[in-house]
Amino acid sequence: MCNFRPIYSMKTYFLAVLSCIGLFLNSCGEALTDSGFALELPVLPQAWEEVLGSPCWRIEWVNEKGRKKAMTVQGNGGWNIVLPQTWVSAVSAFPFWPEKGLSPGFFKPAGAIFPYDVSGGNLVLSWQGGVDSVLYWEMAKSYGNSGNESTKQIPMNFNWPRFRRLFDDPSLNAEVRADPWLADWAGIAAKIVQSGFDKRRLVPEARSALQVPVGPGPWIGASPFAEPLVFEGTPVYPVRPTTDTWVSREGILRCNSQTWIFIKFGE
Repeated sequence: MCNFRPIYSMKTYFLAVLSCIGLFLNSCGEALTDSGFALELPVLPQAWEEVLGSPCWRIEWVNEKGRKKAMTVQGNGGWNIVLPQTWVSAVSAFPFWPEKGLSPGFFKPAGAIFPYDVSGGNLVLSWQGGVDSVLYWEMAKSYGNSGNESTKQIPMNFNWPRFRRLFDDPSLNAEVRADPWLADWAGIAAKIVQSGFDKRRLVPEARSALQVPVGPGPWIGASPFAEPLVFEGTPVYPVRPTTDTWVSREGILRCNSQTWIFIKFGE
């Protein structure tokens, strides 16, 4: 009976996946087993729907050959993807509104981790799963850029069920439990690869306040977990060195701790 195993080191595997090169064969010289799954996307947050309407979605995954794949979809479903059956992998779905000038990546994704989110022939994506998928790929990137040859902290070996249970743990930072996108997942992933997982790292990024002379809102943020902001006086936004996006019916605000820019819709 043949056992599946990679013909390269795990380090080589992640470098190859990140450069979109397939590399896995089993020891019998046969292609990996594959199977198609129908994607089940989550319900859009009500505030996003009210301000922006229905989105397009950019779906990203790795196919059975280890190649990074992507497609753009719109509508009510009927989309299938083929996933590798012999290792844990991530799927991300980025909502975007091209008619509003909001391309993929402005808003946080939904996502899933295979095989944990399979239900029958469906792969069920969720907003919490979007955090998982981003952490998965940030870990893969950090591993590929590191000198680490250990396979212990690669995302396919990460304890995803245990990680998910943390968000029901009252000892976890309350702000991150309410909105996981307040954390720095790229930095967390790098530390996991370097020295292992520690839930004490799951804390919000430091933020300051920036006053911006724009309308009162409501302003929706890029996180599906964040409540819209409505201001009575001059709006004051929580900002960090990385640029964040806020959207109202009037336009798009991009701001960080140093500066801001407001683009009206239709201009």
